[in-house]
Amino acid sequence: MNPPRKRAPGMSPEQRRDMIVQVALPLVAEYGSSVSTQQIARAAGIGEATIFRAFEDKDTLLRACVAEAIRPDRMLTELASISLDDPLRERLVQAADALTAYLGRMGAVVGALYASGALQRERPEPPAPENSREESLTATSAALAELLEPDSDRLRLPAYTLASWFGFVVMALSRSPGWSENEPVLDVNGAVDLFLHGALRPGEREAAVG
Repeated sequence: MNPPRKRAPGMSPEQRRDMIVQVALPLVAEYGSSVSTQQIARAAGIGEATIFRAFEDKDTLLRACVAEAIRPDRMLTELASISLDDPLRERLVQAADALTAYLGRMGAVVGALYASGALQRERPEPPAPENSREESLTATSAALAELLEPDSDRLRLPAYTLASWFGFVVMALSRSPGWSENEPVLDVNGAVDLFLHGALRPGEREAAVG
C-alpha cells in the first residue's frame, strides 16, 4: 500500500500573489492587456477563481505586474553578486548583462501594455514617483561604482561619476538598436569596450594623439 501523499506547504497570501505575478509577467509581455486571467491561471496551474481571491480584478493584477517589472531589486541583487576579484572588463560585462536584462523585462511589459492601449486607456500603473526613480538610479549608480572602485587608481574620474556614465551607455544600447540596416549594432561587449576605450577603433587612439 502506497503511503499517503503529503500536501505541499500552503502559500501565504503574499507568496501566492507574487507567484501569480511572476507567471503573468511573460504573458503580459507577449499579449499585453488582452491576456486573459484564464491563460494566467492555466500557466500557474491554479483555478481562475484563485486569481480573483488574490487580486480584486484583472486591472489590479496588471498594476501589480507593472510594479514588479519596474522594481530594480533583482538587478541590484545581480550586481551585488558580481565578484570584485574578476577583471574590470569582465565585471562590467556582467553588470551590462544585468542592466540590459532588467531594462528588457521592464520594456517588454510596459511596451506591451502601451501597444495594447491599456496604459493610455486605463493607466494600470501610474508613473513611479520622482523620488522612487531617483532612489532607483542612485542605488544602481552606487552598485556600479562599487564594481569600479577596485580599479579607482586607474580611472580618469571618480568611480561614482563613471558609474553614472556607464549606466547611460547601457541604457542607450538597450534603446537604440541602430538607425539603419547597414549600421552595426553594439552588443554588451561592444558597449563595455566603448565605455572603456572611447569612440576610436583599436590602434586609432595613438594616431589621434600622435
